[in-house]
Amino acid sequence: MFPIPLPWLIVGVLVSLFGTYQVGHHYGWLERDGDMKIAIAKKNDEARQIEQNMTEKLSQQSAKLQEANDAINKKTTALAVANRAGKLRLCPPSNLQTPTNTSSASADSKATSESNRQANEPSDAERATIDAIAEIVAMGDRNTAALNACIDSYEQVRSLFNAKANE
Repeated sequence: MFPIPLPWLIVGVLVSLFGTYQVGHHYGWLERDGDMKIAIAKKNDEARQIEQNMTEKLSQQSAKLQEANDAINKKTTALAVANRAGKLRLCPPSNLQTPTNTSSASADSKATSESNRQANEPSDAERATIDAIAEIVAMGDRNTAALNACIDSYEQVRSLFNAKANE
């Protein structure tokens, strides 16, 4: 009957089926790539929006921290001015011990250098101590303000990411 054309027909059908499969596979990958590009672009836009939001919040926290540091610097400057003016004392003048022997006090070199001071005026050592205490307090205030700003920033970032995860 038709022994010769039948194998060629079967081979032709197989080649056409294989070719159709390859073309469909190729166009399917192209469609998938297009969908992935759209999804990636969407995720990039969301990431840019989150980054912009986070940058804005960080700049607000930085501004708050700068305001706190400025207030601390003003307070430190006011303490330094008050200390230089002699308004700050470590202990009240009524608690100061007066020397019992005035002849030994006059022999002391520091006592002779401070003889022109008023009785209620603080000594240089007391002023230096007050300056050191004021600097320690200012450093503690700055560190506390920086830590609080860091904690606030962390909480904002955490709440933003938790809100994103819950969506």
